[in-house]
Amino acid sequence: MTDAVPAERGSSLSGVAAGLARGVCRYFAAADYSCLLEFPLKSGRRADVMALGPSGEIAVVEIKSGPQDFRTDRKWRDYRDFCDDFFFCVGGDFPQTLIPAEVGLIVADRYGAAVIRQGEPHRLAGARRKAVSLRFARLAARRLQATLDPPELRLA
Repeated sequence: MTDAVPAERGSSLSGVAAGLARGVCRYFAAADYSCLLEFPLKSGRRADVMALGPSGEIAVVEIKSGPQDFRTDRKWRDYRDFCDDFFFCVGGDFPQTLIPAEVGLIVADRYGAAVIRQGEPHRLAGARRKAVSLRFARLAARRLQATLDPPELRLA
């Protein structure tokens, strides 16, 4: 039997990254957060995981399946403008010293995750928080609707 985790419908996460996403989403769900995978940001970037907390706090998690994936990523700093907390999520065998000290670190597997450290504090402005939260809610509703009425089954 394989440990591969199927990606969320429409998600490009697969294999190791999909397993890490599952574990990190399970962690956040236990903390009463709601998660969406592959969350499109106004900047044109796409966050691997966006988590919305019970008090409106917003976390972005960038999943790194291996050291090479991390080394080639030049976009992660762009996510800070859209969240209160930014984390890298890696597997247990990832060399954690590669992850910059100013960001949060989560270690996960497909069953769960643990926050190893919080990143430097960064709080969103009210207008940005409202815009991101509204985008989160609308995307979640569209994805739910798509499960009830998949695009391929809609009448023209």
